[in-house]
Amino acid sequence: MGRFNLTRPAAPVPVDDAEPPRPSEAAPSRHQPQVEPSAQRVSENKMLDVKMKIHARLIEELDLSKLEKLADGELRRQVMSLVADFARDERLVLNTNELEELGASVHDEMVGLGPIEPLLKDDTVNDILINGPFQVYVERRGELEPTPVRFRDNDHLLRIVNRIVAGVGRRIDESQPMVDARLPDGSRVNAAIAPVAIDGACVSIRKFSKKPYTLEKLVDVGAMPQCVADFLHGAIKARVSTVISGGTGSGKTTMLNALSAAISHGERLITIEDAAELQMQQPHVVRMETRPPNIEGKGEIRQRELVKNALRMRPDRVILGEVRGEEAFDMLQAMNTGHEGSMATIHANTPRDAITRLEQMVAMSGMRLTPESMRGQIASAIGMIVQVMRLSDGKRKVMSVTEITGMEGQVVQMQEIFAFHRSHTTADGAVHGEFRATGLRPKCLDEMMRRGIAYDVAHFDPSRALA
Repeated sequence: MGRFNLTRPAAPVPVDDAEPPRPSEAAPSRHQPQVEPSAQRVSENKMLDVKMKIHARLIEELDLSKLEKLADGELRRQVMSLVADFARDERLVLNTNELEELGASVHDEMVGLGPIEPLLKDDTVNDILINGPFQVYVERRGELEPTPVRFRDNDHLLRIVNRIVAGVGRRIDESQPMVDARLPDGSRVNAAIAPVAIDGACVSIRKFSKKPYTLEKLVDVGAMPQCVADFLHGAIKARVSTVISGGTGSGKTTMLNALSAAISHGERLITIEDAAELQMQQPHVVRMETRPPNIEGKGEIRQRELVKNALRMRPDRVILGEVRGEEAFDMLQAMNTGHEGSMATIHANTPRDAITRLEQMVAMSGMRLTPESMRGQIASAIGMIVQVMRLSDGKRKVMSVTEITGMEGQVVQMQEIFAFHRSHTTADGAVHGEFRATGLRPKCLDEMMRRGIAYDVAHFDPSRALA
């Protein structure tokens, strides 16, 4: 085959005007035969075969060394030109829309993430969950739903996984079959392959929000009332060290990003994460990320080393994307040694569970502390725990704002300031309830007042509705 002239415009592809409407476009009829799932799978595989053949031809005919120099629009035009020629040579009967869709999918296969590229561009999708090559789910508005997206086979899916992890200098293979990574836009990725994933590679993508949620936006969507948002904003501004607690997918990172807007732009922040995804709005931010061991099992950099190093970098606040192990001790040390106002997230179902988990993590550090000393460190370091939850209807709520007030004997004392009380669930699954103040006055209110942060104490009245 001679070299393909990539500069000439795409010739029109013959379109059969008498082509009957596709099943998805035809009017429903009880006499219309139903497409069997197996037949649909064959049709999908044929189209994937076409894409793979075009992809191979692109690699053969394009000058790959020049791809990086081409603008995306020029590359897309050249891909469309080759796809049109391929369709004509193979006598594929495609209308204009189908040809454009085929060209776009081949372009995504070359420079993007193949079949899931449209899902990454869909702003209504929060999570993409790939369970092997033939099953892809997404989460929209807190609800999981299947998609028609398919990969040709597990090898096709593995190529996409390797493209993701290679982009951040990580690897995934039989010796290291699980990996945390991120996409160029900051979306968080977890992947697992054989031998730990039995039915094909499994990939979970938590999409990066192009417009991070603010406290105002969280109020608008009903995550909390305005008076609670105002209190949290004031507490963060007054440098109250805060832990955001919740389960998987409950909105911990979203809440941390929103609360961080209260931090002064004159402060130096250092963020520490397994896979960088925090969206700080301040100009002076140092972002640090852990590193897994190399193929020889060396070179690993854990969160604990990063926290220790961060304390030598003159931070005003240290922000941990998630505290999950021995670094908890170093985080508490940072909060107790002049870095008040630091923040972290933790997996726990209640504020009391969060304290218990922190105790367990501190014990993992190898420090020989008595339980009383350990709890004393926690009580003096952390000022507030914000508990978030994803409810059964998919909505995310602030369930509790709890202040740590100190120690009494060997018990960490806590007082709840605000709480969401669920009242009932309607037939359509929607959860209803109301926010209430407990009537307790928080200790941090005095510090807020000393710093000139105004707050209406009437919101602490339990008899008053929180709107």
